[in-house]
Amino acid sequence: MRLHFGQDTPRAGVSRAPLQYILGLGSNLGDRSALLGQAISQLRSLTGVRIMAISEAIDTDPVGYADQSNFLNLCLAIICDLTPDELLTETAKIEGSLGRERSVNRNGPRTLDIDLLFYEGGAWSSPTVTLPHPRWSSRGFVVIPLSNLLQDPVLAKHPAWTSLAAEVRSLSLGGQGLRAWQGPTPWSKTP
Repeated sequence: MRLHFGQDTPRAGVSRAPLQYILGLGSNLGDRSALLGQAISQLRSLTGVRIMAISEAIDTDPVGYADQSNFLNLCLAIICDLTPDELLTETAKIEGSLGRERSVNRNGPRTLDIDLLFYEGGAWSSPTVTLPHPRWSSRGFVVIPLSNLLQDPVLAKHPAWTSLAAEVRSLSLGGQGLRAWQGPTPWSKTP
């Protein structure tokens, strides 16, 4: 039996089993919360994609290139039948549609950044995507929302995420300029 999620018409010829992914989203140009909300809306509208859970957002100091505005970051879990490379292509389209310009400085300012962090298949390596994301555990702007996300009751029971949750709990990330976001959240926490 084939399962379909999201706005549902299956892509021609696709019959893979759906997989869960965890994505990190961030923005530090323009109306950050509105841009994250638009990105989440566009992810929801992708054929075959269903959002399972969304973390709380956090306001974070920039990392690696300090002369820029703070970021607003969150994590979300999705389920879809895309490979990591196919999902990266779709997220790059969303970034572009919301004004993302690729900079020489990879830590520079951006309207939107969508990172593929994990997928339930474990490890993936291609010329364009490495999963798990190689720098996730040193980034408070990933670890804090990820910790919040993994408390979701459905995700907490999934075998792919239980060991990740234990690893996240073991990390110490003091002094990274992380604050709970107190502003508007124009996205629904309900998938």
